[in-house]
Amino acid sequence: MICCKEIDAYIEKYETCPNVFNNERKLLMENIVKPLLKRDDITFDEETYYNCIKFCERWFYKLVDYQKFIYAFVFMYDKNDIPVFRTFIILMGRGNGKDGMIVPLITFLSSEYYGVKGYNIDIVATAEEQAEDTYKVLYNVLEDNKVKFRKHFYWNKEECINRKTKSTIKFNTSNAKTKDGKKDGAVVFNEYHGYQTDKQIKVFQSGLGKVKHPRIFIITTQGDIREGPLDELLSVCNGVLNGESNDLRYFPFLCKLDNEKEVDDPEMWKKANPSLEFFPNLADNMMIDYLEMQKFPSKKPEFMTKRMNLPMQRQDEIVTSWDNLLKASYKDIKNKIERDTPDLNRKKAVVGLDMANLNDFASAGFLFKVGDEYIWRHKTWICANGKFFNDIKFPFYLAGEEGYKDFEVVHKNSIPEEEIISWVMNEICKYCLKRIKMDTYQFKLYKKTFEKYGITVYNPKTNPDGQLEMIKYPASIAAIYAPKIEVEFEEGRINIGNSAMMRWAVNNTKTVIQKDGNRKYEKIEPKLRKNDTFMAFVAAFSGYELLDEEVIYV
Repeated sequence: MICCKEIDAYIEKYETCPNVFNNERKLLMENIVKPLLKRDDITFDEETYYNCIKFCERWFYKLVDYQKFIYAFVFMYDKNDIPVFRTFIILMGRGNGKDGMIVPLITFLSSEYYGVKGYNIDIVATAEEQAEDTYKVLYNVLEDNKVKFRKHFYWNKEECINRKTKSTIKFNTSNAKTKDGKKDGAVVFNEYHGYQTDKQIKVFQSGLGKVKHPRIFIITTQGDIREGPLDELLSVCNGVLNGESNDLRYFPFLCKLDNEKEVDDPEMWKKANPSLEFFPNLADNMMIDYLEMQKFPSKKPEFMTKRMNLPMQRQDEIVTSWDNLLKASYKDIKNKIERDTPDLNRKKAVVGLDMANLNDFASAGFLFKVGDEYIWRHKTWICANGKFFNDIKFPFYLAGEEGYKDFEVVHKNSIPEEEIISWVMNEICKYCLKRIKMDTYQFKLYKKTFEKYGITVYNPKTNPDGQLEMIKYPASIAAIYAPKIEVEFEEGRINIGNSAMMRWAVNNTKTVIQKDGNRKYEKIEPKLRKNDTFMAFVAAFSGYELLDEEVIYV
């Protein structure tokens, strides 16, 4: 049995005031903390823990209950003197003092009071300013107490070195090209939501294990990047919190609202902001932000995302919510169990194509209707020699893995249009083709290639049996079909399968209200946020009525 009065006090708070503990923290208590305290194969280094508390409160400031609670689990070890928890994931709303919590702890870990020589610590962020801001918390304390600290540390504006352990604390940007060969004791990832891929993260993590007691600290709020490392990390954390194996040795302290309705009850704000009851200024600033949000609805997405850790986008701009996209992929979102795909053999199909730039992206897909459900299956081609390929923040290197099987990176100067059309024609033989829909761009070029396969151009008067149809006014598609697409996503009647590419493409698209009141689909960012897969879907959806079952009265 492990006994620690600070842990016991926080558990008692949870049991007496469960209404201000969000579901993730409740699961942490029930499925990780309580079972751990009953184990007899775990050692709690009580002496070092209390030395840490004394050090932090003497040199920095008084710690609050949840901070002491988290600190305790840093000093728990197995029989091989390996930390029970290697990675601490701390998700809290903006203004909760994440830097103020982590800096005293890492300063102690670098000191002679912890006693591990060369326990170097990197503070890492996507932007230098973010990492530097965390380091400045330490730098300012050192500068304000020079006489006391000079005996233990020497420092400048870039690094702090302990005189006895030679452990260094410094800040770093996540430039993966220059950081191989590091020997860190710990890494602090600040504002993890800013990472769009895990390439830079892996470089810093690879430097761990060469020094005793390796640890990772992730401190972050929520952000606007979906399908990135934070979403992936939180998905794994949710599995751990719900009783899955914790082989990765995660300690997920995740603070957020449980649902959007709770934002109107200030008492519930403590779920996302555990410092609220201790910091009057935080409470005051949050109330002002909340009242502003009431008067200016455009401020709501940022308030919900940054203060309450419930990601939102402007509802007047998005194609559909992220939850609806997950619902379109999974029948069980929490456990990522993919939606069922019915037998599509010989089903009616409408093909949608989007091939604006073959030296960039191209996409083709099939739309089916089974009962009330619209099913979309696609393939997307990406040109590796494209102008912006290396800057696009999508994990192309995962091609072929679960959720990433519906795209191909083409290592040529452009994507051969014959390759795309050949794929379409090979797939068509499985289904009952009703129409192939594409816009006007290079229609004549693709028409010639399709005609080689016997596909003719649809004309309601002269060739009603033709199958290749040009969308004459592509800009008007959103005005006509966006309302129905929105409803079908909302009602859960669109099935896109486990497609990270499709989710990314939809999330990269916004609906713009034009002066005439009609809607128009546009990319959120024209160079790096690609939406070809979604626009191919829209092209196909413009023929959705062709999929309706024919009723024959006898």
